[in-house]
Amino acid sequence: ILACKITFYSSTRKVIKGSYEVTFVPCFAGTKETAFIYAVTSAGLVHSVTRSCSAGNMTECSCDMNLRHGGSASEGWHWGGCSDDIHYGMSFSRKFLDVPIKNITGKSGSGLAAMNLHNNEAGRQAVAKLMSVDCRCHGVSGSCAVKTCWKTMSAFEKIGQFLKDKYENSIQISDRLKKKLRRKEKSQRKIPIGKEDLLYVNKSPNYCVEDQKLGIPGTQGRECNRTSEGPNGCNLLCCGRGYNTHVVRHVERCECKFVWCCYVRCRRCETMTDVHTCK
Repeated sequence: ILACKITFYSSTRKVIKGSYEVTFVPCFAGTKETAFIYAVTSAGLVHSVTRSCSAGNMTECSCDMNLRHGGSASEGWHWGGCSDDIHYGMSFSRKFLDVPIKNITGKSGSGLAAMNLHNNEAGRQAVAKLMSVDCRCHGVSGSCAVKTCWKTMSAFEKIGQFLKDKYENSIQISDRLKKKLRRKEKSQRKIPIGKEDLLYVNKSPNYCVEDQKLGIPGTQGRECNRTSEGPNGCNLLCCGRGYNTHVVRHVERCECKFVWCCYVRCRRCETMTDVHTCK
C-alpha cells in the first residue's frame, strides 16, 4: 500500500492530507485505475512471498535451487548465495489470485475476467523483468579474482514505478471477447498486446471535478507546484482551472547552541513561503 501511495503521490486520483497520507477514491470496474490495482496487487504478492522464501520464513520454499551451480569460469564468477525463487512466488500468486476469477467465470469466460487475469499476469511479469544480479568479490586483498553472484528482486518502489508507466500507457480493449483480447481501435488491432501491458475497457470518470455520488473529491484546494511540469504541477493538477497563491509564515527554532551548564539557547527564525492551491 505504501508503494502505491508513493507512486501516485502527485496525482489527480487522490487527496493529499499530509506526507503520503492518501485517500483513494473508489475505483470503477474495467478502468485504468482498476488495471493498475490488479497488477500492483499481483506484483506485491509475488514480491512478498518470494522475500519470505529467501528469508527462510516458509517451509514450502527457499532459495532458487536451480542457480546453486554453474556460472562462467572464464569471466571469474559463479552462482552462489541465495537467489530469490521468483518461480514459486509467481505460482503462488496465480493460484491465489487467478483461480478464484476462473472458478467464478468458468476459466476466463467474460471479457472483464480475461482482462483482469491479464493485468494480474502483467504485475507478475513486472517483477520478473526487473530482476537483477548482485555479486560479491572474493580474492586476496579485495582483488575480486572470483565473484559469487545471485539473482534478486528490485525494490518494490521500482516495480511500482514501472507499473505506473504501464498505467500511463495502458491500452483500451474491446468489451466483446472473441478468441482473444483485442484493441478497441480497429486500426491498431494488428499491433500485438504485450504481457506487460495494462488493459482497460471503460474510460475513467473525471477526477478533476467533485462528484459526491461517485465519491470523487476533485482537485479544488489541492496544493500544487507552480514550477513543475510533472503530475504535481499546477497546470496538470488543477486541470486548467488555475491556482491561488498565498503566503505562509513559518516560525521555528534555529542556530541552537549548548550553554554550559546546562541548557540549549536558540533563536526564533521566521520564513515566508508561497503556497499554491488549485482553484
